Amino acid sequence: MLIGNVGKDPEVRYLEGGVCTAQVRLATSTKGYTLPNGTQVPDQTEWHNLLFWRRLAEIVEQYVHTGDKLYVEGQLRTRSYTDKRGVERYVTEVWVNEMEMLSPKKTPTGE
Repeated sequence: MLIGNVGKDPEVRYLEGGVCTAQVRLATSTKGYTLPNGTQVPDQTEWHNLLFWRRLAEIVEQYVHTGDKLYVEGQLRTRSYTDKRGVERYVTEVWVNEMEMLSPKKTPTGE
């Protein structure tokens, strides 16, 4: 379960057979604080790769934009690939199966 803000507009693709997928970068933040000795611990932001499939991806394509606040639930999946230089890389993604949009709806005039 994550609550965070969308970093940029979704990247949407349609696969063979018309299956829609959408990728979203989500930022979650932990508020900074002050230790008893006066040391300041700054805010910390983590970035998460979200992957949406089928109808949920179509909803993301239509309604999710940069800066929107989302609540998502899903499973972590890790995959590996070899980059252009031959180095093996690992990517962890959240395969989302539940989503709730938390940002207020915008009116047609943008207010």
